[in-house]
Amino acid sequence: MLHDFNLAGNRRRLWQRVGESYEHVLMKALGYAMFVGKYPHLEIETKLGLRYTPDLIAFSERNDYAFWGECGQNSIRKTHWILKHTRTEKMALFKIGMNTETLIKQIREEIPPKYRENGRLILINFVKEIVKLTESKQIEKVSADWFSRFEI
Repeated sequence: MLHDFNLAGNRRRLWQRVGESYEHVLMKALGYAMFVGKYPHLEIETKLGLRYTPDLIAFSERNDYAFWGECGQNSIRKTHWILKHTRTEKMALFKIGMNTETLIKQIREEIPPKYRENGRLILINFVKEIVKLTESKQIEKVSADWFSRFEI
């Protein structure tokens, strides 16, 4: 199914693949709307030839990864691999209505601090009502009351 979004003044058409939830597509759209201002060349689902394909990616001037976004279910093992094996400057994990305390504790226990230092890894947890709040698919900006942000 094709979803037509207006995100921070940019029209983006996102496919919802078989087996993919609408919430996953929405998190990509919201992540794009949140970070495209800081990363103007932000891309959605660009294959990199690596073990993993990011949901959101922005390249730095050195052609490293300035930003890497992962939406929805994402193993700690995958997050650790990305932080360890890429030169990603900032990584964001996007969730909806999650009990963040347990996840943050697990990440801190399983991913060494050297891979998370200086705010390199953040968690964005959208409110449970985010689907209703964004049903028009016209998202000029992501309102501060739509999410909580945690530095891990």
